[in-house]
Amino acid sequence: MLNKVPEVTATFWVIKILSTTVGETGADYLAVHVGLGASLTAICMTGLLIAALLLQLNRRAYVPWIYWLTVVLVSIVGTQLTDLLTDKLEISLYVSTAVFACALAATFAVWFGVECTLSIRSIVTTRRELFYWTAILFTFALGTAAGDLATEALGLGFQLGVVAFGALIVAVALSYTIGANPVLTFWLAYILTRPLGASLGDLLSQSREYGGMGLGTIHTSIAFLTVIVGLVAWVTFEGDGARRAGPAQ
Repeated sequence: MLNKVPEVTATFWVIKILSTTVGETGADYLAVHVGLGASLTAICMTGLLIAALLLQLNRRAYVPWIYWLTVVLVSIVGTQLTDLLTDKLEISLYVSTAVFACALAATFAVWFGVECTLSIRSIVTTRRELFYWTAILFTFALGTAAGDLATEALGLGFQLGVVAFGALIVAVALSYTIGANPVLTFWLAYILTRPLGASLGDLLSQSREYGGMGLGTIHTSIAFLTVIVGLVAWVTFEGDGARRAGPAQ
């Protein structure tokens, strides 16, 4: 089958960051404002994620709307995993961050041991895709835990969190331009965009008394989802146009 992951472009990173923000604000909206609670939200979103994953795995090539729907749902479920450990089980953010870091490292170790590559340019078998989505889930969970640890437990706050994680991503991008390993820099950036998006989501949605801008989770989620839908539609039409032009050329 063809590679099941999109090309890593500026649009890819924009949609990824927007997806992580929706994961943060969307999970908060469903759990708090809708009143589902963390446990029921996690159950419902996990069911939707499984359905989206089955749809994604059954495709033989990259389909933009299916892929990004799965990413958004993984973002919400990853957020809920961390929230359940922190709020329900009262596990320290230091511990959950370490646990998810170890789980991600173990996933990468097994993936590389079996496939001899961690490159997203070669997601061309179902087994590699399963490794890929497992890693993606743990990057979201780790990013959520690390982001909460930095902005809440360590007291950075939302504004400094956005600046700090944004600066780290810039540093990773600069290291890539001077010859750092592309696979390593991709996964580092992928992990860091999660706490960046979460900090951005909290900055926009949380009330002013908690250091946010007070836009609310529903308005922030709708605004970012609208942009995601627009970008995914644009990527889809652009891809369709390229495929139609290919035979003619």
